[in-house]
Amino acid sequence: QVNLVESGGGLVQAGGSLRLSCAASGRDFSSYHVGWFRQALGKELEFVAAIRWSGDSTYGSDSVKGRFTISRDSAKNTVYLQMNSLKPEDTAVYYCRADRFYSGHDQARYNDWGQGTQVTVSS
Repeated sequence: QVNLVESGGGLVQAGGSLRLSCAASGRDFSSYHVGWFRQALGKELEFVAAIRWSGDSTYGSDSVKGRFTISRDSAKNTVYLQMNSLKPEDTAVYYCRADRFYSGHDQARYNDWGQGTQVTVSS
């Protein structure tokens, strides 16, 4: 099991960028798969991106492809979500999830959860 802490959220104007971090404490984080999810007010949790322990990554909707990039720094036990060309519709609480075995779109199948970081994009 790992403990996850998200950071890097904030208020940004449309077109701007943010880099979210998901820092983990616990052993062997480099062997975990990590996913980023987001939840806008009144909406369901949405898969954004995931990165496997190998570094292979997948992305959710077409709306984030080409704008968001997931990466990891195993030496720092941290996974990042670089978000560029932000839009008001990207406004949400962003969560990271981690699991030793699962790296898909279903957040309920990840074993370890963070508390989230708020991203607000103004128009």
